[in-house]
Amino acid sequence: MGLLNYRFEHTNVILTSIDTLFNWARLSSLWQMQFGLACCAIEMMATSASHFDSMRFGVIPRATPRQTDVMFVAGTVTIKMAQRIKRLYDQMPEPRYVLSMGSCANCGGPYWEHGYHVLKGVDRIIPVDVYIPGCPPRPEALLEGIIKLQEKIRRESLAKKRS
Repeated sequence: MGLLNYRFEHTNVILTSIDTLFNWARLSSLWQMQFGLACCAIEMMATSASHFDSMRFGVIPRATPRQTDVMFVAGTVTIKMAQRIKRLYDQMPEPRYVLSMGSCANCGGPYWEHGYHVLKGVDRIIPVDVYIPGCPPRPEALLEGIIKLQEKIRRESLAKKRS
């Protein structure tokens, strides 16, 4: 018999690690910065509407980057818009995450070859955590991307990694 056997038999005690507790809190309340640039933004709005209800996953839209955890980049990113996206990303507090939604945000979409004004993927200016393919991706794909991000957050550790 161990030292703790039958010790917490009649009490409400949960034993866990700090990493598990903090990660559970972070993945259960992702505050989203809406950054809809083109047609993918319509699907992003549909995901937040009553039929798909992304808020049941803890994704709450916020209007300011200083209160957000995750940036959804949805649509065509032009060269002029790139520095604004970078500035907003820099204003977000750590830890911060990015979902790239749609072919245009992922790799330039149909404009990648002939559009000199289109950025060939938002990952050229900010790090992307989850890519959601499609043109435009369906709301179910965005919900799957949110679940993938939550799985990534669940596996993170607060300890600094030594290199």
